Amino acid sequence: MTDSLPPASFSLSDPPDPSDAPARFAASGMGASDGPDAPDTPDVPSASGASNAGVPTGGPAGADESGMSATSASNTARPLVSMLVIAYNQAQQIGDAVRSALAQTYEPLEIIVSDDASSDATFTAIEAALAGYAGPHRVIARRNTVNQGISAHLSQLALMAHGELLFVAAGDDMSAPERCERVVDCWLAHERRPDLIATDLADMDEAGHVHERVSPDELDRYRSFDDWLAGRPWLIGAAHTWSRRLFERFGPMLPGAAAEDQIMVLRAILSGGAISLREPLVRYRRGGLSRKRRYRSVDELIARMRQSNRYGLAELAQLQRDADVAGLGERMRAAMAPKLARERFIAAMFEARSFGERVALLTRGAGVKLGLRIRMFLYASCPAVYAPGIWLKRVVRGKRG
Repeated sequence: MTDSLPPASFSLSDPPDPSDAPARFAASGMGASDGPDAPDTPDVPSASGASNAGVPTGGPAGADESGMSATSASNTARPLVSMLVIAYNQAQQIGDAVRSALAQTYEPLEIIVSDDASSDATFTAIEAALAGYAGPHRVIARRNTVNQGISAHLSQLALMAHGELLFVAAGDDMSAPERCERVVDCWLAHERRPDLIATDLADMDEAGHVHERVSPDELDRYRSFDDWLAGRPWLIGAAHTWSRRLFERFGPMLPGAAAEDQIMVLRAILSGGAISLREPLVRYRRGGLSRKRRYRSVDELIARMRQSNRYGLAELAQLQRDADVAGLGERMRAAMAPKLARERFIAAMFEARSFGERVALLTRGAGVKLGLRIRMFLYASCPAVYAPGIWLKRVVRGKRG
């Protein structure tokens, strides 16, 4: 645990506002974004479905083509860091997230705000939040033409970023103004050894009111692969910061892997280590994309189960690949064999084309507990048996509400 740094002066009960410190906002090199109302400059998607709309055209004196100066990138006393603000269908919340990024007290800072092909007005809201900004931070606004998902989206931005530290920022959360500054201080106090730093959070309701502190598991006690195998930590990736070298060692995350926080923490444990900074530097909004879902029908429940199954298989593939890189491939393969057998069984049950195929799977699901095999068989073959239970839960919730 890291709590020896001087206490932060910011209270999460006060909303971060760039206008609170106008003296800090000097001329910036941020250029205008190409949005929906600018058809004269068409976006050119990359092979991954990305569009670099909004790449700045200006930059500090002496900047290279990326807009980052060689001097700032090599500043050993105050390393360049990057904040990766990711958004998807968050038109109502993204403005607060962007403004909290612009209000960061730390310099030099690069901010990349990226919309993952939202179907609502998220990108328009991003442009509105950035309009007129003349502060010290280098800002890029962009959007994907095809939805990538959280892990692939973050990997895209990590490849674009120039900072030594990469701050994850969700489009429906808010960062305290000194978040970057406090984390950099912590990293330097540890002589740049940690490859991941996780801070505490403050629970924030949908109206923006702050409630209790949220403290994920202490990462300092995870010192080896054995510690991780003994029990995965409870994490909230929205308060994580990675080192660039960690990302470069293991490379981009596989498409479809949703548990980017678990993936990056394991990578850090297998590298320079992961630590916790016990300061609530992120407002974590209730009801965000990671909230627990309430299902209105059996079809919705099954769709979510199948999605979770795809995520699980992708996460297992990623964990195995990363363990191979770290020279622990055989140990990971043995440890994850039961979970892999379960996820493969679930996928096969839902993909079976006939009742007979599902019966055959039910009877020969080696390595998978009978209870799970029966439940999955019923979900895939007779989903209507669960409809009364879902209806009853909706009635009970309605009475409580």
